[in-house]
Amino acid sequence: MKTPHRERQTKIVATLGPASSSKAQIRALFDAGADVFRLNFSHGTADDHRERMKLIREIEAEVGCPIAVLADMQGPKLRVGTFKTGSIVLQAGQAFRFDLDPTPGDETRAPLLHPEIFAALKPGALLLLDDGKVRMRVEECGPDFALAIVEAGHKLSDRKGVNVPNIILPLSPLTEKDRADLAIALDLGADWIGLSFVQRPEDIMEARALINGRASILAKLEKPSAIKALVPILERADAVMVARGDLGVEIPLEDVPHTQKRILREARRIGKPVIVATQMLESMISSPTPTRAEASDVATAVYDGTDAVMLSAETASGDYPLETVRMMDRIVRRTQDDLSEYGGLLHEHQTPQHTGADAITAAARQAAETVGAKAIVTYTTSGSTTLRAARERPLVPILGVTPNMKTARRLVLSYGVRAIHSSDVQSFDEMISKANAIALEEGYAKPGERVVITAGVPFGISGSTNVLHIATIIDPDL
Repeated sequence: MKTPHRERQTKIVATLGPASSSKAQIRALFDAGADVFRLNFSHGTADDHRERMKLIREIEAEVGCPIAVLADMQGPKLRVGTFKTGSIVLQAGQAFRFDLDPTPGDETRAPLLHPEIFAALKPGALLLLDDGKVRMRVEECGPDFALAIVEAGHKLSDRKGVNVPNIILPLSPLTEKDRADLAIALDLGADWIGLSFVQRPEDIMEARALINGRASILAKLEKPSAIKALVPILERADAVMVARGDLGVEIPLEDVPHTQKRILREARRIGKPVIVATQMLESMISSPTPTRAEASDVATAVYDGTDAVMLSAETASGDYPLETVRMMDRIVRRTQDDLSEYGGLLHEHQTPQHTGADAITAAARQAAETVGAKAIVTYTTSGSTTLRAARERPLVPILGVTPNMKTARRLVLSYGVRAIHSSDVQSFDEMISKANAIALEEGYAKPGERVVITAGVPFGISGSTNVLHIATIIDPDL
């Protein structure tokens, strides 16, 4: 299988929806630069997702390169109940009651049919409603009620969302709906499962037991508790998402930028891929061009070394899905041109771990820069060798060659990786000749140019990276 010849290292994730449902639309998004397609299980039916997955795999076969699919679970949605008049207006300073009575509410009380919230609340806890437009402070609470004082008032209508920052709720990130959706996603062959509202490392392990190796786990970081447990969550997940929507509600807005940078820094240190998401080009939902601030936001994520940037409603339901992907591609390419001009100095190289595999991959990046190699070719079974190479953020493409199609698809998400599904090599000479042929056929190197190769001997054994070789491309016609 060949790879799309993207002129950038950072990947683009595009969400599919009503604006991008047909085969022609999905193919156009891929041609414009989408590397990973997201199926959002908060919306659509099982048949919708099944049809989109079928179309993605048809396109994958036609273009001849792996395409990754992220199935994003909805997670637990906490919502206030209904009101007698459909909405109320809350004023700062007034008292308000929440309880388990399903009777529609009024200006003094509202149903909150989530006993797990009352079980975790304490006096002084903050309640945020409707994306933080309404803010309340709990004064008194029990197992079935909470009395709060409104700190910031606003109109509040039926079934608006409720956030409880800085409190770990006794909730699994996988609801009954999520478990049904997870079974569907795994049956469809999703490569990545997006786990929403992760609070603690144990949430990852619960999901991993259910997934049982059939897909990789991407933990969405949306809760302050997840940021507090960032390193152990990173160690257990396969990748993470900086989900700035809910995260920006639950932590102060001024903390979002440095939290994003911290997540990117720690994930890079540990060697796990990161997606930066939410409101990246949101104005393009209804406009053919983004704001200058949005362009700068995308560029900042690239400068900080993210593996991927994500589009949500922009491609799922917006008026300009194709133009949005093209714009994202342009911003990313221009930003990476700037990084290349300065030798990638803004992507500080990580200190290798004390393993032979890390020593080899760190040396591969240095060797590629020293000899002016056109690509780094990594032979991998599980993907770990290629992920180590991506952690180094080389200035040249990483050709991740694997006999495992599931590994190839999962690697598509990672920085700089061109995933190639190919049969395994059996000897040192075959390793060199295959790397030579792939670099030539894919157009990454010409005769006389060099590539750096990493592999493990004996071949085909996962986790055995111990070979570094610099090869000069040979003209097959000579």
